[in-house]
Amino acid sequence: MCGRFALSLDPADLADAFPEFAFPPGIVPRFNIAPTQPILALPNDGRHQADFFLWGLIPPWAKEASIGARLINARAETLAEKPAFRAAYRYRRCLIFADAFFEWQARPGTKTKVPHLIRLKSGAPFAFAGLWETWQPADGSQVRSATIITTAPNELVAPIHNRMPVILPPDAYAQWLDPAPLPPAVLQQLLAPYPADEMTAWPLSTQVNDPANDRPEILQAI
Repeated sequence: MCGRFALSLDPADLADAFPEFAFPPGIVPRFNIAPTQPILALPNDGRHQADFFLWGLIPPWAKEASIGARLINARAETLAEKPAFRAAYRYRRCLIFADAFFEWQARPGTKTKVPHLIRLKSGAPFAFAGLWETWQPADGSQVRSATIITTAPNELVAPIHNRMPVILPPDAYAQWLDPAPLPPAVLQQLLAPYPADEMTAWPLSTQVNDPANDRPEILQAI
């Protein structure tokens, strides 16, 4: 599962890291992004233009937007089977931008869970593999939403949590963002755990447990 992440770069640094993409105005550093909040994503519509989507996929057939809170993640192994994800997997894929994500490590014999920050050793931003949809409520407006795809953990994440988000390498962006419908057999090979030797992790204060704590201090190791 990936239930919290950060995109703490200044907008200029983000644009420098992804020069092939265009970014909207209004980006501010975020240190504790939570489900149902806006996230920065780039859909496979051929424009290479990022925008803000709600975190939590709302399928077109949904009666209520609240379903999105239950669809913040999509398991890579079952994307082609689940009704909420299978059409988006074939037709509506996206990149979701981040520079860290958080997982909670259970302590045996206790109810305590220790939050950990996980990022690239380089500190560079990266892109999760995601899916997106457009949902139309009764008022006729349109809501664009997205979900983060998860997979089995690599050797770094496994002692902390039994899932991790799919981080796509840059050489996979073009295929993932192809506007053409692609079969699952072609896409599945992209949804592998990111190499552990390129990542690092450290424990955090439990202040990160509260999404209202959205400030740089929560990223510091304890």
